[in-house]
Amino acid sequence: MGVFWCEWAWLPEGPAKGVQFETDGGRITEVRRTEGPGEAEVLAGMVLPGLANAHSHAFHRALRGDTTRGTFWTWRERMYQVAAALDPDTYYRLARGVYAEMAQAGITGVGEFHYLHHAPGGVGYRDPNAMNHALAQAARDAGIRLTLLDTCYLAGGFGRELDSVQRRFSDVDAAGWMRRVERFDADDVLIGAALHSVRAVPAEAIPEIASYASRGPLHVHLSEQRAENDACLAAHGCTPTELLAERGALGNNVTAVHATHLTSRDVALLGDSATGVCLCPGTEADLADGIGPAGELRSAGSAMSLGSDGHSSIDILGESQAVEAHQRLATETRGHHTPAEMLEMATAHSSIGYPDAGRLEVGARADFVAIGMGSARLAGVDPHAVPVVARADDVRDVIVDGRHIVRQGSHVVVDTARELRESISALRT
Repeated sequence: MGVFWCEWAWLPEGPAKGVQFETDGGRITEVRRTEGPGEAEVLAGMVLPGLANAHSHAFHRALRGDTTRGTFWTWRERMYQVAAALDPDTYYRLARGVYAEMAQAGITGVGEFHYLHHAPGGVGYRDPNAMNHALAQAARDAGIRLTLLDTCYLAGGFGRELDSVQRRFSDVDAAGWMRRVERFDADDVLIGAALHSVRAVPAEAIPEIASYASRGPLHVHLSEQRAENDACLAAHGCTPTELLAERGALGNNVTAVHATHLTSRDVALLGDSATGVCLCPGTEADLADGIGPAGELRSAGSAMSLGSDGHSSIDILGESQAVEAHQRLATETRGHHTPAEMLEMATAHSSIGYPDAGRLEVGARADFVAIGMGSARLAGVDPHAVPVVARADDVRDVIVDGRHIVRQGSHVVVDTARELRESISALRT
C-alpha cells in the first residue's frame, strides 16, 4: 500500500492541482483532491502517467553517435557487427543499462522487438531462449515492465537467403519459431510477437505468424524505407501494407512500426482495420528515413504510439514533440496535436499489451512520473503545457506498480551511466 500526494497530476480530464492517490497491489485504489499532503509521500512538480516505449532494439544503444554518415543500409552493416558480438551475458549487461536509462526517462513499460535469438551462425544456445531470459532479467533489474515481441525472421530479403549474421536471427521456419517461443516462460514478462518485415518473412509464412499472435500484440516493421516498398512491388505486385492485408496480418492487435512511406490506400487499410502505428521520429530522423503521414493515419483511425527504436536518444516526451514538429515542417501548418493528444501518444501502453496502464485513475496501474518544474527549461511554463516542453532530463521520480525505481533523477538500483559505459566499451574491444 502507498499514498502519494502530487502538487500537480495529469488526470484523464486534464491537469489538476493537489491530487492524492492511494495504491494497493500495484493499482490505484483512490483518487481525491486535497490541499496538502498530510502523511502522504510528496511528488513535486507535474505528475504524468507512466510513459510507454512501444519499439525498442536494446542492442542498438551501442551505436549511439555512430550513425552520422552513410545510408540506412550502411548503418545496418555496423548494427550487424554489434549483433555479432553479443551473447546472453553481454546482452544482459547492456540491456540492463538501457532499461535503466528508459526508467530515468519516465518509461514504465517497453516493447522489445527482439530478434537476436541464437549464437553466431544460427547455432542454438543450450537454452534456446537464453537471450530472452537475458532481456527479462535486465528489465526486472531496471524495474520496468517488458513486453517481449519475439520476432520471426526467416529470409535475407525477397527471395534471398539469410546472410551469415542474419542466421542468428532465424528459427529456419515459422514452425521452428513457434516451438521456441512456446518454450519461453517468465511470469513477469508479457509475450508478444513480431514479423520483422515483409522482406524478412516470406508471404506464405505471414498468416501462420499472424494467427499465432492473435492472442496478444503483434508488431511489424512497415515501409520504413522506399527500397522496401520497391522490392515488395517487384516481388508481389503490391505494397507491404497491401501484402499484410491480403495475408490477414492487420487488425486491432497489430502495430505497424514506422509506416513512413505509405500510399493513400495504405493509410486507409491501416485505419479501417484499426491497426495501430508506432512512430519513432528520433530514429527516423537519425537514419534519414523520412517523415510519415502521422496526421492522415490518426484521422484514418490508427491509434498512435511512440518508440525510441535505435536509441539515438531515449526520450519519449521528445519523440511526441518531434511528431508534432515533423508534421509542421511537412505541412507548413502549426497545431496538429494538443498537449493531451501528445501525452496520449507517449503513454500508449495498449500497443504493448497493457491497456490498464498510462492513465491516472482508479483501477489503473500505479505508475507515476514526476516532472520537476524547477529547471530553466520549464521556468514560467504553464502546467498544461508540460507535454509539449518537458524532456527526459526533467524526470525526477518514477514509480512503477507502486514501487519507486527512480528518485531525484537517479535509478535506485542501477548505476546507469557506468553500466552503459562499461557494457558498450566491452563490445568495442
